[in-house]
Amino acid sequence: MSGIEDTATQAGGAPRTRRSARPRRRTSSRGAGAWRPPTAGLAAGADRRAFIDLGVVSLLLLIALTGFAPVLVGPWFLVAGVVGLVVGIAAGWVSRLFGLSAILTALLAIVLYFLIGTPAAIPGQAILGVLPSLGSLRGLAVGAVFGWADVLTLGAPAAAPDYLLALPYVSLWLTGLVSAVLALRWLPRATRSLGRVAVLLIAPVVLYVATIVIGTDEPVQALLRGTAFAVVALVWLGWRNPFGRNASLQDRSTLVRRKLVGTAVVVAAGVAASTLGGAVTGPTVDAGRFVLRDVVQPPFDPVDYPSPLAGFRNYTADLDETILFTVDGLVPGDQVRLATMDLYTGRLWDVAGVDVATNGSGSFRLVGGEFPEPELFTEADTRSLQVTVGGYSGVWIPGVGAPSSITLEGADTERVESVRFNAATSTTVLMSGLSEGDAYALTSETQVVPSDDALASVDPADVSLPPLNDVPDVVSAKMSEYIGNASTPIEQIRALETALHTKGFLSHGLASDSVASRAGHGADRIEELFTRNQMIGDQEQFAAAMALMVRELGYPARVVMGFAPENVVEGQPTDVMGGDVTAWVEVPFDGVGWVPFYPTPDETEIPQDQNPKPQTEPQPQVRQPPRVEKQQEDLLTSVDTEDGDDEEKDEAFVLPAWVVWTAIGIVSPYVLLGLWMLVVALRKIARRRRRRRAPTGHERAVGAWDELVDGHAELGYAVPPNQTRTATASSFAAQRARASAGRRGRGAASDAPAADPVVLGGLRELAARADEAVFAGGDTADDSVDTLWSGARRELLGATRGVGWWRRLRSRLRVNRSGRARSRAAAAGTRRRGATHRVATGRS
Repeated sequence: MSGIEDTATQAGGAPRTRRSARPRRRTSSRGAGAWRPPTAGLAAGADRRAFIDLGVVSLLLLIALTGFAPVLVGPWFLVAGVVGLVVGIAAGWVSRLFGLSAILTALLAIVLYFLIGTPAAIPGQAILGVLPSLGSLRGLAVGAVFGWADVLTLGAPAAAPDYLLALPYVSLWLTGLVSAVLALRWLPRATRSLGRVAVLLIAPVVLYVATIVIGTDEPVQALLRGTAFAVVALVWLGWRNPFGRNASLQDRSTLVRRKLVGTAVVVAAGVAASTLGGAVTGPTVDAGRFVLRDVVQPPFDPVDYPSPLAGFRNYTADLDETILFTVDGLVPGDQVRLATMDLYTGRLWDVAGVDVATNGSGSFRLVGGEFPEPELFTEADTRSLQVTVGGYSGVWIPGVGAPSSITLEGADTERVESVRFNAATSTTVLMSGLSEGDAYALTSETQVVPSDDALASVDPADVSLPPLNDVPDVVSAKMSEYIGNASTPIEQIRALETALHTKGFLSHGLASDSVASRAGHGADRIEELFTRNQMIGDQEQFAAAMALMVRELGYPARVVMGFAPENVVEGQPTDVMGGDVTAWVEVPFDGVGWVPFYPTPDETEIPQDQNPKPQTEPQPQVRQPPRVEKQQEDLLTSVDTEDGDDEEKDEAFVLPAWVVWTAIGIVSPYVLLGLWMLVVALRKIARRRRRRRAPTGHERAVGAWDELVDGHAELGYAVPPNQTRTATASSFAAQRARASAGRRGRGAASDAPAADPVVLGGLRELAARADEAVFAGGDTADDSVDTLWSGARRELLGATRGVGWWRRLRSRLRVNRSGRARSRAAAAGTRRRGATHRVATGRS
């Protein structure tokens, strides 16, 4: 009869009470009962608290999403991120609704990612505005995999390539999916401790840190975002603290009032600490902050290409009458920039590689439609140019001033994505190279050139440039001679320009020149320029020499190579010839920008009686300083084709440091995990071997049961304390039934499922065999021990199959220690197995 208590007599004679074997059906919604559909399980399991948790985590993810603002143009990234968050949460909700496995959940999320991602992340390639196309599907895949590398080499903010919007979309999609699965499926399965609830913060924190790392030195509302993120997380954790959940109603009302007061204190303290602390301890503008784009080596390395200035004579000798390109939009006085060089090696002026200066003339980054503004620049006017390439070929894109946007006409996506820009030098390159027939539209701004009076009280800007190498001593001597009594920086620099312009003679080394001049601007050629009777050379030598003297004076300077067409008519296209090539010097002034100087003389009539010997056969023995080990004999020709020995470059190739450290960071956790799994596996093998090789049969039988218990404990099953083996077997069977139901989608919050009779019978049989081996009064036969071990292995394998991959992984990472104590207790029990009370209780 249900509810009637019976009495029984224990072995010792003491009465005890027990309930009737007929169970009482619980009326609670969480009690045992018939199976309910998945929707009912969802209503019971994923309760209001789970959706509140998911809402708070979604708010934190949206706060982290705003970190993409500095690197992406326009507010559309917010739309892409919000849609990605909705898609990820929807996939997690459907997975909970139908009890999908991990593989099916991932497949569903991926399908929704590609199906809905086109109108959100790549709307320009959508069919009818919403349907995905092959191009949009490719962009979603490429953006998710390679977009992270591209955004680090982009000039921020970037508008292209169009797949960059896949970054916020995939970020919120992934973090939303993980958060939904944790909140709706993982969290309700066990007691919600504060540590377990805090796991939901992992995805928002990772996304928040990621947006900082891939961002720029100037974040958007960093103080406000950080304060809001921290306050929301702390307040949520405070309210989700399970402390006091079982208190009385009166105590709960008191706790609620305290929580309200504590929440107000946390919010006020967070705002005050962030405001005052940020103002006092926050980094200054000069200190900056760490962003990954500052240490990532760009994919374009100009060191792999010849120095543009080394081929200066090629334009004057071979391409003098060739139309290199036609420019529509020039005004008289405009000069077309080609390349900017700030590194002198003793052999030539070149573009500094990223190994020399990470933010110098060689630091090129991927750009989209809009270019970043130069750091030191004052706008004077705007130019809209249309350029058609003729006889010119190379990676350097001709332009005027500082480009702000470029459009390659008729170019495919891959070619557009090969545009790189250097904001420090306003230089643009096309990695695939320009050739005849190419055309592009360029919008740029020109630099203000103040008068000398306006620059009289202005100092040169503090710009970091690569150090000079192998500069002849005569450069410093001539610099001191030319500046004379000039005191202000502009007077000194202008004195150097004037001296070179008035004392020198122009000669390109052509047959039509009265006196030939040797090509090149290495240390020997610069010394020859100053030590012969007359300074003879062209823009290549005079610009190189003046830049060296300005640097010796202690001011930053660089050499710019370009073209100065003389036949410019405003409103008409201009043909730029090879003979229009030129070079000049730029010096930065604080608050103004890079001001140009033109030291090349105009005079071409060189007095013959002042040249004591012909210069057609220069003597190599007078060249100083001695050449480096790689002879630059091309300096004796009209074109320097040097720039490195290919075999030496191949031998010297090493992976960038960031690639090495990134690989180490990715591989190290897996290596450590594998080592730990190996150690745990060895310990388990030793434990099993010790139990199998126990000296007596009943000890080996007890070892089999202990192996079964430890295996269940390592899989996450709770081992009931101080229970008989039969009760422990029943507990394991019930837990395995709940775990199996949870994997099918019913969850721990649904009605407790009944244990599988086969599993329950097998576990109880093993428990009975173990009790028999311990308390039978004699040694256990080897056949019985072997049967017990094989049954334990079979049941442990079934328990492993009944849990998810995460619990299986955790079981391989830990060793249960309770079995050792049970083994000692069992061994002690065998020595006292004649006691009758042990026979009655059957405790191990």
